[in-house]
Amino acid sequence: MPRTGDRPPRPGERTRATSGPALDALDFTLDRTSPVPLYHQLSQQLEAAIEHGALTPGNLLGNEIDLSTRLGLSRPTVRQAIQSLVDKGLLVRRRGVGTQVVHSQVKRPLELSSLYDDLETAGQGPTTQVIRNERVPATADVAAALGIPEGAEVTLLERLRSTHGQPVAFLCNYLPPALLDLDTARLEGTGLYRLLRAAGVTLHSARQTIGARSATAEEAVLLTERTGAALLTMQRTAYDDSGRAVEYGTHVYRASRYAFDFRLLVRP
Repeated sequence: MPRTGDRPPRPGERTRATSGPALDALDFTLDRTSPVPLYHQLSQQLEAAIEHGALTPGNLLGNEIDLSTRLGLSRPTVRQAIQSLVDKGLLVRRRGVGTQVVHSQVKRPLELSSLYDDLETAGQGPTTQVIRNERVPATADVAAALGIPEGAEVTLLERLRSTHGQPVAFLCNYLPPALLDLDTARLEGTGLYRLLRAAGVTLHSARQTIGARSATAEEAVLLTERTGAALLTMQRTAYDDSGRAVEYGTHVYRASRYAFDFRLLVRP
């Protein structure tokens, strides 16, 4: 039901409205006849604008009174929509300033794809800092994942992936050294899987495990989180079309800024 102050709907009416300094280029569609509450419709559309980069960190949305006037909604409706995004960490209220975009949460499909490609497709403007790019002896875990003898030489990559100037993930990858020449400058300008494809490697499948744990002190510094903050983890071994293991990765992601997106199907 609309809150007090929201104009009663007319049969079949859908309301379209633009709003706010940072929202001038956005067009909101609010269906007043829908069973979905107006605050939820508004919060979903704001979240989508943040997720796809139409609203970026630092953008101001104005105060609740301005927003309610521009959108033709009651102030409690707008307040509830904003609060839902504040609770998710996407918006922040600043006294004397108004409501401001903090950052977007990256929602990544659970498939064999590159984080760089997924972020770029979502308009997140990914950047990469290469921390390590060197040859090291394979540990037992790395050797087992890549199907090579323990102690054999592998290429170790450690990279910090960011969006809008804020770190999202710390990526650690191991590859057979004969696979391709991994130039640091190229790694900072594109994604690893793009370089593999450019070298003629056809990625076919992967084994992947997702988990969660607390951030170590070193990870907290890299990801600008507090020690002990929640992190999502992913371990992945990727195979080419011949069944050869071509990459083993152990990644950690800021839980406050990152989520895996699942699609579940019911078996008949």
